[in-house]
Amino acid sequence: MSTEDDRDPLFRYDDPIFADERLLEITHLPGPDRIVGRDEQMQRVADALNPAIFGSEPAHLFIFGKTGTGKSLISRSITQRVISEGKRDGITIKYAFIDCGEQNTEAAIVKTIAQIVNEPDRSGVTIPDRGLGTGDYYKRLWQSVDHCTDVTIIILDEIDMLEDDEVLRKLSRAGENRRISSSSIGIIGISNKIDFPDHLSERVKSSLSRDELVFPPYDANQLVDILEKRRDAFHEGVLTDDVIPLTSALAAQEHGDARKAIDILRNAGRLAKKQNDAQVTEAHVRSAKEKTEADRFSELIEGSPQQAKAILYALTLLTENSSSEEFPTKIIYNQYKQVARRLDLEPLSERRVQEILQEQNFLNVIQSEREGRGRGRGAHAKHRLLENPEIVKKVLLRDSRLSVLEDTSE
Repeated sequence: MSTEDDRDPLFRYDDPIFADERLLEITHLPGPDRIVGRDEQMQRVADALNPAIFGSEPAHLFIFGKTGTGKSLISRSITQRVISEGKRDGITIKYAFIDCGEQNTEAAIVKTIAQIVNEPDRSGVTIPDRGLGTGDYYKRLWQSVDHCTDVTIIILDEIDMLEDDEVLRKLSRAGENRRISSSSIGIIGISNKIDFPDHLSERVKSSLSRDELVFPPYDANQLVDILEKRRDAFHEGVLTDDVIPLTSALAAQEHGDARKAIDILRNAGRLAKKQNDAQVTEAHVRSAKEKTEADRFSELIEGSPQQAKAILYALTLLTENSSSEEFPTKIIYNQYKQVARRLDLEPLSERRVQEILQEQNFLNVIQSEREGRGRGRGAHAKHRLLENPEIVKKVLLRDSRLSVLEDTSE
């Protein structure tokens, strides 16, 4: 057993700020008593899943709402409670949570669900990581579901990122098509794009019967309650009185994003600890807000091609140097060509730039809207940044390939 004298002096073994920082992690699933302002939504999700408690097929459900409105949190929380209730009566309920931003192909989704649900001793099959075709993965999924569960609940987060929506049709009709006989499947699809169902294929639209639910943004008071429920992540007396109200107010300005509020609070605590301060103050919160925004934007554009970053940089320059926030593709394209020359990039065609702008709109990096030019004159797209241009510029310039653009203006 090690003693204090044995400890490596390079590391810190006390934490004067956090009592339990895990309470502020995005993956943390709080207990029901810590969930705020979502009673109606919790009841709707519970109503959809209620049949599972009796071993019957749950209703399929699509949930919409902006980032940080509790969609994933409520879905996971209610599913866990359904699993517990089913267990009381000997009903085996399992669930698979799939982030479609990371696993968006039909084969990857089916394989992952099967691996989560499967118990080889009961099903008689194994689910290898590779080596099977999509059809074979489906066969093993059906066998796993039928032998290992009474009900399988599948949560598809960022469902709008699916490469092929055929997986929805096959999963939702597994019982009807006799793929499974002694079990059932329920689907919860989560998206921040309320028009996502409009883009489903006609085959899926006609076969996937579902309920729909919209989560509104949190208001400032609800955000205060959410953060108060996580105050015990910090040691007593560490947070000054203005920290939680300020954090909530800043997050409320950004569409009531609870996830962002929690991120800011955690980053404020980390900043105070790094600076060896005894308390977390308003100054830490304001600095943490900028870091949180930069980190989030960095995640969004991580892995983007250099051409896409050059286009975003062009839009950033326009936003910085104009009183307008929205710009047509033509204006962005002209600015982009100047940026591309400075980076020694071969300029793309205007059509390709338009396509990349639409991709960035889909990824919620920018917002694009089509605007009519008047009768008989068609329409054109206008684009705007969704993040502060200073943040966007700072993040883009972290890429060493774009560093030549630093401290220049076009």
